[in-house]
Amino acid sequence: MNRNETVAQVIEYGVVAVIRMKDTGRLLKVIEGVREGGVKCIEITMTVPGAVEIIRELSTSAPKDVLVGAGTVVDAETAGKVMDAGARFVVGPVLNLDMIAACSKREIPVLPGCYTPTEIHKAWTAGADIIKVFPATTLGPKYFKDLRGPFPDIRLMPTGGVTIDNVGEWILAGACAVGIGSDLLDKKAIDEAKYEVLAERAAKMVNNVRVARASLQK
Repeated sequence: MNRNETVAQVIEYGVVAVIRMKDTGRLLKVIEGVREGGVKCIEITMTVPGAVEIIRELSTSAPKDVLVGAGTVVDAETAGKVMDAGARFVVGPVLNLDMIAACSKREIPVLPGCYTPTEIHKAWTAGADIIKVFPATTLGPKYFKDLRGPFPDIRLMPTGGVTIDNVGEWILAGACAVGIGSDLLDKKAIDEAKYEVLAERAAKMVNNVRVARASLQK
């Protein structure tokens, strides 16, 4: 897929699973679990030990319908490394214009982290494909509704504060997709190797996104 097609796929999937696991031995099982439930967009953060090599391995071994990207990328140098490893998209917690430029040069979707309207506008005009609004925990869905007025065409994705139960509120408020970590990737289930629980949680998450999007079409 080209850059635009990859962006469209992220939006179609609607859910980006943010993986920050320290135990990389269980990583593939976790991915298999959430994929079974319909979550097929995976963000491997740079806080995971050996993240670049994990992305390199997943870029060839993951099922074809799984999009593997890199998260917590804060500069152009790291962006280059993860793109070399095969990351299909690059996500940052902060706004770094050099990172946006590096990804754009190679036609890889880039999702920088922004918080304020000024940052959001600056990132979008610099060429960002989707704006990761982070941390969205204290902002809430109403913030997205407020942003739709001046920025009706900017694609926004909240990360932080998104749960399986409230994801519909974010979609209804204007989110094109969401990033989610701990509420989807239940630590107790992972520790007990109950990956079917992850599949169930992923299926509920995907269904809640689908229901919210359907209501927007009415």
